[in-house]
Amino acid sequence: MARPRNAEQSRDRILQAALNEFSEFGYAGARIDRIAKNAGISKPMLYAYFGDKDAVYIAALREAYVQIRENETKLDLEHRDPVDALRDLVFFTIRHFRENPWFTSMLNTENLLGGHSIREIGDAKELQSPLLNKLGGILRKGVESGVFKREMNPADLYILIASLCYFPVSNQHTLRVVFSRPLDDEWFDDLGKRAADLLLVYLKSTPE
Repeated sequence: MARPRNAEQSRDRILQAALNEFSEFGYAGARIDRIAKNAGISKPMLYAYFGDKDAVYIAALREAYVQIRENETKLDLEHRDPVDALRDLVFFTIRHFRENPWFTSMLNTENLLGGHSIREIGDAKELQSPLLNKLGGILRKGVESGVFKREMNPADLYILIASLCYFPVSNQHTLRVVFSRPLDDEWFDDLGKRAADLLLVYLKSTPE
């Protein structure tokens, strides 16, 4: 079992090193030599695992989604009160973006590339399905209990959550200067709570 386990560890190190490299230098500036060095493996071994630079980038982009989806499962959303579940998801999302700066950087890079590489990830939609199913359950539970007055598409809800959490993290350096905000951990935690409050006000309001 040692060899498969070592192979998996090597693969994980490559992916994390690639996430850091592409998020810091972008696709054009990223170097396979640095990724291999930071992963603690040889360059030929890296190519043996993934292939060329484009393949490494695609694998790293997929890994960015894998990690956030895997960590969301620890929230146990489907068994929570709908209000608490939504609050926890918003708080987790802004924390994840903040503590893993490579995530927003990878998304920025991919959007600058026109979303070309994400089309090459064969299971991109499947990776999102578990979260959307859980969000659908939260929304149904909230409506059935009378807590939520509005029905909403789970994907639209998550886009709103991601938007509220993404912008202040991805633009924190300019926001700090332009608006003179502290943008420290306490500020981000408070912003996460306020973002959850905004979404809950909308879901609890009666449609006109």
